Order: sequence, then C-alpha cells, then structure tokens
Amino acid sequence: MPPSPPQWPISFGYALLRATLYVLFIAGIAQGGYFEALYFPNVRYSELGFTEFTQTLVLASCCILLIYIRQVLRVWPTVTLLLLAFVAASLVREQDFFLDHYVARHTWKILVTLIVVPALVWVIVQRRRFLEEFKYYSNTFAFGLFAAGTLVTYIFSRLYGRQDFWRAVLQENYIRDFKNIAEESIELLGYSLILFAMIELLLLARRIAQAR
Repeated sequence: MPPSPPQWPISFGYALLRATLYVLFIAGIAQGGYFEALYFPNVRYSELGFTEFTQTLVLASCCILLIYIRQVLRVWPTVTLLLLAFVAASLVREQDFFLDHYVARHTWKILVTLIVVPALVWVIVQRRRFLEEFKYYSNTFAFGLFAAGTLVTYIFSRLYGRQDFWRAVLQENYIRDFKNIAEESIELLGYSLILFAMIELLLLARRIAQAR
C-alpha cells in the first residue's frame, strides 16, 4: 500500500510565496504574448512564435518533473505513469506541424498511440494499485490544479476557439488570427496550470519520500 501524504500543514508564508511565483509566471506569459504580437508580427501565434514555443517548454518541463517523481522519488508510480503518458502525448501533439512537415503526415498520431496505449494497458493491469494511489492523489491540491488545467486546455479552449463562435462575434470583420490567438493563449494558460500541478505534486512527493 502506498504511503499516505504527510498531514502537517503548509505555512501561510510558504503558500503565499508559491502563489506569488505562480502569479508572476502567468503575468510573464501574458506579457510574452503581448511582445510577440507587438515585435514579432511575422511569426506571432504561429508554430515559431513565443506562445507555441512556451507551450512546448511547459509540457517538456512537466514530463521532466513527472519522470523525477516516478523514477527518483518513487511516489505513486501508476498514477504518475498515467500523468506522464497524458502530458507526453500532449507534447507530441503540439509538434504536429513539424512532424507532418519534416517526417510524414499523421506521424504524431502514431507516436501518441505508442505512448498512451502501453501506459493504459499497464494501469489496467495494475488497476488495484492505481486506485489505491489515486485515492490519495485525488485529495491533493496538485490534483485540483491538474483537473483545472485539463478543463481549460482541452474543453474551454476548444469551445472558445470554435470558428463558428468567432464568426458570430466578428461577423463580416472575421479574421482567423483572432480565433487562433484566443485559442492558443487559453491553451497556454491551461498548460501553465498543469505545470503548477506538477510542481505541487513534486513538493508533495518530496514530503512523502522524506516521511519514509
């Protein structure tokens, strides 16, 4: 049975510090989007722009954190494996333009399948262990942030970025750039929440490892 999370409270000052850093990060990516639009009009909100690059960097950072949690700290291996597969698949999906252009069309779909299917099979085989680990994980702040980031990225951004919606808003002034900017910016926000979730999971995993 995996160990339960330590129950000692987090100090207000420590929580405030983390919240401040998260606020600064969100402000930084918002400002980066502004500079992208202002100074790099030729690549703004394209695959070579700040927003897309930052999405890749954020997802890659999430993968590194999860690998460290799973392989070094050895906390909740089935839960972190599923999270890693999810984030890694998202990272590959964000590279679809380059994979389609420089490798072959639909390459990203093959890579995502190779990542997700084995992970799902392993979690199903280890389902009892997964459910035991998830019982603890689901009651953490990290899980709440991850759920929020997933909803923002994969639900809200898709619905908010619908072409029909922006055609209804802008009517005869419709330009595809508006739709792309809105969708990609919200995606980056969602990915940032997922990064915060991985940071919180790392901090919690360190406490669990120390408690052993």
